[in-house]
Amino acid sequence: MIPELGKYADTVLSAYAASILLLFALVVFSILRGRKVRAEMEKIEQRMSRNG
Repeated sequence: MIPELGKYADTVLSAYAASILLLFALVVFSILRGRKVRAEMEKIEQRMSRNG
């Protein structure tokens, strides 16, 4: 199933690992940012409903 990479195995596998880590970091960052934005919007909506 895994192709024979020969002398490039370390380079290819480290590139895959780096890509996976970056994708994971982007997903985590997006989730955390979404939570922050959602909380800020809820605060704004509460202020609007009190003043409106």
